[in-house]
Amino acid sequence: MDIAALAARNPDHWARAACIRTLTLDAVAAANSGHSGMPMGMADVATVLFDKHLSFDAADPSWPNRDRFILSAGHGSMLIYSLLYLTGYEAMTLDQIKNFRQLGSITAGHPENFLVDGVETTTGPLGQGIANAVGFAMAEESLRARWGKKIIDHYTYCIAGDGCLMEGISQEAIALAGRQELSRLIVLWDDNGITIDGKVALADITDQKARFAASGWDVFECDGHDPEDIDRALTEAKASKRPAMIACKTHIAIGSSAQDTAKGHGALTDPKVVADTKKAYGWDHGAFEIPADLKSWWEAVGKKGAEARAEWQERFDALSDGKKADFTRAFAGEMPKKLSAAIKAHKKKLSEDKPKVATRKASQMALEVINGVVPETLGGSADLTGSNLTDTDGLGTFGPEDRKGRHIHYGIREHAMAAAMNGMALHGGVKPYGGTFFTFTDYARPSMRLSALMGISPVYVMTHDSIGVGEDGPTHQPVEHLAMLRATPNMQVFRPADAVETAEAWELALTSSKSPSTLALSRQGLPTVRVEHKTKNLTEQGAYVLADAEGKRQAILLATGSEVSIAMEARELLQAEGIGTRVVSMPCWELFEQQDESYRKRVLPGGPVRVAVEAGVSFGWERWLLGERGKNGKAGFVGMDSFGASAPAEALYEHFGITAEAVAAKVKELLG
Repeated sequence: MDIAALAARNPDHWARAACIRTLTLDAVAAANSGHSGMPMGMADVATVLFDKHLSFDAADPSWPNRDRFILSAGHGSMLIYSLLYLTGYEAMTLDQIKNFRQLGSITAGHPENFLVDGVETTTGPLGQGIANAVGFAMAEESLRARWGKKIIDHYTYCIAGDGCLMEGISQEAIALAGRQELSRLIVLWDDNGITIDGKVALADITDQKARFAASGWDVFECDGHDPEDIDRALTEAKASKRPAMIACKTHIAIGSSAQDTAKGHGALTDPKVVADTKKAYGWDHGAFEIPADLKSWWEAVGKKGAEARAEWQERFDALSDGKKADFTRAFAGEMPKKLSAAIKAHKKKLSEDKPKVATRKASQMALEVINGVVPETLGGSADLTGSNLTDTDGLGTFGPEDRKGRHIHYGIREHAMAAAMNGMALHGGVKPYGGTFFTFTDYARPSMRLSALMGISPVYVMTHDSIGVGEDGPTHQPVEHLAMLRATPNMQVFRPADAVETAEAWELALTSSKSPSTLALSRQGLPTVRVEHKTKNLTEQGAYVLADAEGKRQAILLATGSEVSIAMEARELLQAEGIGTRVVSMPCWELFEQQDESYRKRVLPGGPVRVAVEAGVSFGWERWLLGERGKNGKAGFVGMDSFGASAPAEALYEHFGITAEAVAAKVKELLG
C-alpha cells in the first residue's frame, strides 16, 4: 500500500488522523503493552465521524441529547483516549495519555465508563459493546416517544471488530436490533480481516454483510481510508429507516511493517518500528507531540456541538417545571417520592391479606404498584413473560409499533437482554429490568458481571430459583447460582421469603444507583411470614430476626427465600421440645455485611448453635455459620450438595432432606 499517495490525496485529513495514530504508537510503546493496530486502522473513520457526524460537546460530556459513541472493540482503547484528548475533554490530559495502562491513570487498558467522561460504557469483552449499543438505541427510541424529538433525538454509533462479530452475543444483539428497527443505530465494522491468531479466514468464513442484512439491517460499505467515501456511507446510513451496518475496509496497523498481520493487532513497541511508521506517515514530531494547529483543529471539533447543546437547553428550559424536574430526576437515577408511600401501602395490605403466592407472582404484584408510579421503568423477558411475570396491566409492548410501550420481548436471548439493559441504564432516563429463569444466569452472566463492574443498576428478575422448579429437572434447577452471584463484587442478591420481602427488595433494587440487583424468586407458592406490618424496610438491613426464641435461646436458624417458612416450621418443632429457637431471615447477604458490628451482633450473637437452610449449595455460608461469633462444631447446613432431579417440588424437598424435620434434627444433633 502506497502510504505517501494515500496521504497526498487528502493531506489535511491525513494529518488529523495521524494525530490518533501517533498518539497510539507513543502510548503503547511507553506502556510496553496494548493494541496499536485497530486505532491506527480506524483513525480515518473516527476522524470523519467526529468531525462531520457525531453531535457532542466536549465541555458537557453528560448532555442528555448527545450522540453516543461506543467502542465495542475496546482493546483499541487508545482510539477513544486519543479522540477525547484531542477534542478537549477536560480530564483527558496529555499526562493521562502518557500514563496509558498505569496504576491510577484513567487510561486503563480497556475503556472504563466510571473512570473517563466520554467513555459511555466499559468494553473489552468482545461483543458486549455492540450489544450495549442496542440498549442505548432502544432507550433513545423509548425516550424520544415519551419526551418528543425536541428533547431526545440522537444517534448511537458503535465501532466493532471481527472479534465482536464472532462472539455469540453479537447475533443475539443484531437480531434484536433488526426486529426493533432501531433506525438511530449505526455500527461501523472494522473489516481488517485479522485476529490475534492470524487471518479471520482461519476460523470464520461468515459473510457478515449478508448476516446483518438477513437480520433486518441496512448494509453499506466504504473504503475505511477514504474520508469522502466514509462520509458518504455515514450520510446514507443516517438516512436509513433500519439499523445500519457500514463495512469499513481497513488495514490494521496501517503504514507499519506489521500492517495486515496478526502482529499488528497487538503492541508495536519496537523503537525502530515506531520510528519507521511515523516516517511513513510523514510525521516528524516528537513523542506525544501534537502540533498546535492540529490540536486547535481537533479542539474546534470538540466545540462544534456547543451550539446544538445550547439550542437544546433552550427547548428544555421551555418545558414546564414539573416536566423538567421529572426528566432531571430520571436521568439522575432517582425514584419518584411517591414510590416509598406506595410500597408501604402495598406491604400493609400484604401483611393483612397474608397471600400464599410464589415470589415471582409477588414480584408482579409489586410491579403493578411500581409501574404505576415510576414512568421510566422499561421491563422485559427472554421469552418467559408468562413465567417471569414481568409484564403488568397497561404497560404495553415496546416495539416499532408502539415506542411508548414499556415491556420488551427479548426473545430467547438472555445474554443480549442483559447487555442491552446495561446500555439502557448507561444511557439514562430509563430504569431497565428483565427476566429469565435463574439457572439461565449462566447465559447472562458476562453482562451481569459488567453491570457490577460499571456500578450501574439494572434489575435482574430471576425466577424458578431452586429445586422448587420441580419436574423440569436438574438442567433448570439452580443450585450453585446463588453462590456464584454472591461472589460477584457489587452485586446485590435478593432472595425474598414472601410477598412482603419481595416488595421491599424491589424498592431497594430501584433506589440503588451504583449496584445491580438480582431477585431470585420462587416458582412455588410461599406463605406470608411477615404477618405484622412494619413501615420500615427490614430487607434493607440484609438480615433480621423474624421470630425470636421463647425461653432460653439455644439455636439460631438462618434461611433465605422459600426455606424461611421451613425454618419457621422447624422452630415450632423445636420450641415444642423446649428448645428456644430464633429464626433469622437473610434476604440479602450483601446488605447485611454493610451493617455495623453492633447490629450484626444483635442478630447473630455468640452462644447458640446455628443451622442454615437454603435449597442451594453451602458455599459461602461459612461466613455466617463459623464467622460472626459462630463456632466449628456448633454449626450445620441443610441444603444441596448435588444437582437436583426431576419430580414434583414437594417430593424433591423430601428427597434431598430440606424439611423442617431435618432442620430440627440437625439442631438437636449439634446440641448433643
